[in-house]
Amino acid sequence: MLRVLTLNIGSLFEAGWAERRHEIVAWIDKLGPDVICLQEVWQDIGEDNTARWLADHAQDHYEFVFGGHAVAWTEREKPNMRFGSAILSRWPIDEHTTFRLPLAPEPEDFYLTGMPWELLHARTAGLDLFTTHLAAAPSHGRHRQVQVQAIQDHVTELRGDRDSFVDPPNPREHMPAILTGDFNAEPESDEIRFLKGYTQLGGRTVYWQDAWATAGDGGPGLTQDWRTHELAASLNVHRKRIDYVFVGDPFLRAGDAGRVLSAKVVAHEPLTGVQASDHCGLLVEIAWGTRPD
Repeated sequence: MLRVLTLNIGSLFEAGWAERRHEIVAWIDKLGPDVICLQEVWQDIGEDNTARWLADHAQDHYEFVFGGHAVAWTEREKPNMRFGSAILSRWPIDEHTTFRLPLAPEPEDFYLTGMPWELLHARTAGLDLFTTHLAAAPSHGRHRQVQVQAIQDHVTELRGDRDSFVDPPNPREHMPAILTGDFNAEPESDEIRFLKGYTQLGGRTVYWQDAWATAGDGGPGLTQDWRTHELAASLNVHRKRIDYVFVGDPFLRAGDAGRVLSAKVVAHEPLTGVQASDHCGLLVEIAWGTRPD
């Protein structure tokens, strides 16, 4: 099987990174994921990339790739700073691409237009991994709806014929794509329902498995909870599930590839005395019959 970890590490806007980074490494070492998808990662000339630091200090070896763009309101003071997502893998990363995601017409504020909402793709060990960070506010649903459609366009183009149907009973050989990240959207939203095949956007439907809904270990699967984190409490945001692992359609794939076996909320309590982030992480196990050594 494949073990996937996703976590918004909050390494730019959230205080206490010097302490929290050790907490994140402790969780990585405890969980032993095969691939790790991280959001809110940053780097600057003269500064170590925050995800690279985690990769360098984990007990297991991980290859690393980062994709990000400038943040509008920091460009004057830090013109070389980049903010985005990262993917870590036990296997070599063969190729990667970063896309800046669009917004709906007439965005409401400078924060929305100044943030580089992104999608990072990495191909490793035959897997197509995608991780993303979508428009943040609860009122930004129309922008997230545009963004998930753009994500689907990129996934479709990069996957090529890997998701093509064949005549039964001949199975499809490729592992389905895996899409993770901080979607800033709750399960009932149209942008998440679109990904799960429950509603159409732009006149089309798609289908991804929501790993928590498919195989969660019980409960609501909250990934941000003001009762357990002071930043969430100070922002006065309600308890919600906004971080996801989506797995593409597993129908007729060899070796049950893409079957979601388990999902659990992680990094939800301190191992070293501090909370890892204002987000909890998600660890998902997925059937992968052709897993390499």
